[in-house]
Amino acid sequence: MMDVAVFIAEMETEATAALRGRWHELVGSPAPRVSPKMLRLALAWEIQARASGGLSRSCSRTLDQLGRAQTRTRTVVAGMRLVREWGGRVHVVVVGEDRIIRWDDRDWRSLSEVARAITGTRWSGPAFFGLKTKAVAE
Repeated sequence: MMDVAVFIAEMETEATAALRGRWHELVGSPAPRVSPKMLRLALAWEIQARASGGLSRSCSRTLDQLGRAQTRTRTVVAGMRLVREWGGRVHVVVVGEDRIIRWDDRDWRSLSEVARAITGTRWSGPAFFGLKTKAVAE
């Protein structure tokens, strides 16, 4: 893989056909029908994302959800308190400043683990705690 700065500098003077060829080499699909300027931006983004290891799982999920416009999942942030009533009992989950999830005097790796412990069945933690909602038309 070539140096990102070199790649970006080289494509500044390339013709549209060459840019489309680079896109096909890099992504493996035909280039989108956009202006050469936009294609340069998209190529620069692709090469930088690949050079830095790609997108995080949460970023990929968010982009996928936005693209499908089906659901949206709010991100869990430090200091957040999530409250859910289940089985006649109120359950409070706290996300510590260290981003550790705490419930029932224990540390948990994920909200889904907590939801599973509460219900005894497999649940999406974000859905169980109301962080995943259906997208509405905008």
